[in-house]
Amino acid sequence: MSFIRWFRFTALAEAVSFLILLGIAMPLKYVWHEPMAVRVVGMLHGVLFVLFCLTLALAMKAGRWSMMRGAGLFLASLVPLLPFWLDARVRTWEAEAEGDGAVG
Repeated sequence: MSFIRWFRFTALAEAVSFLILLGIAMPLKYVWHEPMAVRVVGMLHGVLFVLFCLTLALAMKAGRWSMMRGAGLFLASLVPLLPFWLDARVRTWEAEAEGDGAVG
């Protein structure tokens, strides 16, 4: 499996964890005074975010992506739902990298 594919999976998992943190865990903490959800989901999201950053760096190298593309993908991870929309574009870049014979 290519580094770009690993990046795609990690980016989607991180995006899901972000939505769960914002949409479920935060309301549990601030509306129903149950902070445990934020502790658990926040830790999971943090781990996934670190993995996202690592796999982004590996994908950038494997796909020979520019710093501008990498920065754009990083910034997109900070906006809920944007990573889902960008996945189709990343899938295209993955196919291009495989066609060029990029190692990953």
